[in-house]
This record gives sequence, structure tokens and C-alpha cells, in this order.
Amino acid sequence: MIQWLWAEARRIGNTCLWSWQGIRAAWQSEKSLRQWALVNVASAAMALALDLTPGERALILALGLLILAAELINTAVEVVVDMVQPGPHPLAGKAKDCGSACVALTAAAGGVAWLVILIG
Repeated sequence: MIQWLWAEARRIGNTCLWSWQGIRAAWQSEKSLRQWALVNVASAAMALALDLTPGERALILALGLLILAAELINTAVEVVVDMVQPGPHPLAGKAKDCGSACVALTAAAGGVAWLVILIG
């Protein structure tokens, strides 16, 4: 049992390390990730400063993290597409466009949440 727990702890530690490496790599190379992070800082500050319910705050903060996750997924798609298909190709373009659309829809969800909270 102890060996199993130790192996699981090591696996979780490795997962955290690999995730951090991915975030650092994307942060260094992706201006859009840095831009969305700044938008998230502003959004989180507003969510904490305004008189919102805990549920509203949680929604805004969670959607902000989802935008960053979508941007990381988009970055991963773009890197793999560029590795597999360095030149222009309709399917490569489609894959990249779909990744970008994922970010846009996630950001739109955050915007809708803000609108509903502020108007309602």
C-alpha cells in the first residue's frame, strides 16, 4: 500500500512538473497567452472588487481559467500542425482555425457571463 501511495505521489508530482513546463513554454512563445493572462488579472480584480455573490465570482474566475486553458490547447494544436505540415495546407488551416475558434468561444462565454452579471 505504501509503495502504491509513493508511486501515485511521484506520478502526481511529475504531472505537475510537466504541466508547469508546458505553461512556461507557452508563456515564453505565445503573446496571446500573455495578453489573455492580463485580461484575466483585470477580470479577477474586478470580480473581487465588485459586490458579487460567491457564485458569480466563481463563475468569472473559472471562465477566466478556461480561456487560458483554451489558449494552451490552441497553442498545442498549432505546434503539432506546424510540426506535421510546415507549409500551407487546407486541413492545417482548418485545424488552426478551429483551435482559434475554441479560444474565441470561451472568451465569448466569459463576456456573456460578465454582461449577465452586470446587467442583471
